[in-house]
Amino acid sequence: MTAVIRASGLAKRFGSTHALKGLDFTIERGCITGLIGPNGAGKTTALKAILGLTAYDGELEVLGLDPYRQRTELMKRVCFIADVAVLPRWLQVEQALDFIAATHPRFRRERAVELLDKTDVTLRHKVKQLSKGMVTQLHLALVMAIDAELLVLDEPTLGLDILFRKNFYEALLGDYFDEGKSILVTTHQVEEIERILTHVLFIDDGRLVLDESMDTVAEKYVEVLVNADQSDAARAMGALHEREVFGKHLFLFEGANRAELQSLGETHTPGIADLFVAKMGKAA
Repeated sequence: MTAVIRASGLAKRFGSTHALKGLDFTIERGCITGLIGPNGAGKTTALKAILGLTAYDGELEVLGLDPYRQRTELMKRVCFIADVAVLPRWLQVEQALDFIAATHPRFRRERAVELLDKTDVTLRHKVKQLSKGMVTQLHLALVMAIDAELLVLDEPTLGLDILFRKNFYEALLGDYFDEGKSILVTTHQVEEIERILTHVLFIDDGRLVLDESMDTVAEKYVEVLVNADQSDAARAMGALHEREVFGKHLFLFEGANRAELQSLGETHTPGIADLFVAKMGKAA
């Protein structure tokens, strides 16, 4: 596979604050990667570096380009949806389509119209007349009509109700994603993107805590729900994390022998949210 993003020793300082502390990671073409971390972990700074919006130390390549020095060329091949609406409120939807058609060589106007026809957004609407969910639908239609190689999503469904969030990701997978494209997404609603991810990166305090494919996560990590009388035996096996659930104890293990764990209780693959909590606790 071809690397879409390759970082080596990626670092960023703001005065005495180290926002990124030497990140090393590679994102391959055709992957949907989740960049997950608590507030202040460095996610936004990493995205800004990837999009060429800030200078950085270390090495970083995005689609084979230096994002900071070659940003103009990079933006012809990358799309970005932020967590806040950036369209002028006075702008009419049809004017937005006309503007992008005149400025972006890879924009297909007829495709954007086709996507908007599936929503309640019309070409006559002005942005100020749209709900937050409808603005997000407009953003998505504009972006999906651009033949970009990399789509970067920063909390794209923030503030939307559960139906809009579900429809957003269904549209993303059904109408946009294919093996020639790659998606990098950050979100606090981890459970909602778990089923679409192929790769996950955990970041905390400017450092990578986890860098795994979802297939590896399923192989490497296991949760075991045990009765209280088996808790000491589970602890003796070196659990990564432990919590109590309805009077039983749920242990999360990394790289443990599954056959041995099955003798303790019911086993299953942990969700990304549970793995995140366990890894953050270990990092702390």
